[in-house]
Amino acid sequence: MNTYHHHSVEGVIFDLDGTLVSSDLDFTLIRAQIGCPEEVDLLSYIATLPSPYMREEAMNIVHQHELMDAQHAYLLPGVAKAITQLKELAIPMAIVTRNYDRAVAIKLKNNPLPIQTVLTRSDAPPKPDPSALNAIATLWSIDQKNLLYVGDYLYDIQAAHNANMRACLYTPDEMPLYANQADYILRHFSELPKLINQLSEDQQELLVSHSSVQ
Repeated sequence: MNTYHHHSVEGVIFDLDGTLVSSDLDFTLIRAQIGCPEEVDLLSYIATLPSPYMREEAMNIVHQHELMDAQHAYLLPGVAKAITQLKELAIPMAIVTRNYDRAVAIKLKNNPLPIQTVLTRSDAPPKPDPSALNAIATLWSIDQKNLLYVGDYLYDIQAAHNANMRACLYTPDEMPLYANQADYILRHFSELPKLINQLSEDQQELLVSHSSVQ
């Protein structure tokens, strides 16, 4: 976890699948079709396949599943309202996803959100690599400690911390074992604007406290 829990949040980056929109990808089936062991990351496994042909065939299988999933995706509860509230607060927002760019385009076309900056695995190495998150921090000229990454999986937490950002885990159902690695936990999206407002108030209180001491 990071040590700057009371710093205000000046920008929010979101994961896409399972965070902003639904995803029903059957990873067990995909792994079986390409021969990927359960304990190995799917994209990492494909990258290690011994020939370009094998890698292309495996990625084609993944793409087919992602495109089918994209057709039926819907906004998750509370997302639209929370995003609107953050926009009203003039909080810059972006999306960083491990998904396929064509599938992402379909999901966002069918579920429009006022978020212009979207990076997929076509744009940067997939999470937990922090490259995409760092690129957005540079684009916005905002210190990483003032950025929040919101996602629903361990890779999201790891990517945030690898980029020296705070990690907010969205977990509306069961609490996963890795939840204690996150800096904050959301059970419902309505909690996100409240969290950001509270952190802003905490920052102001710290500033007032320090100025009074001086």
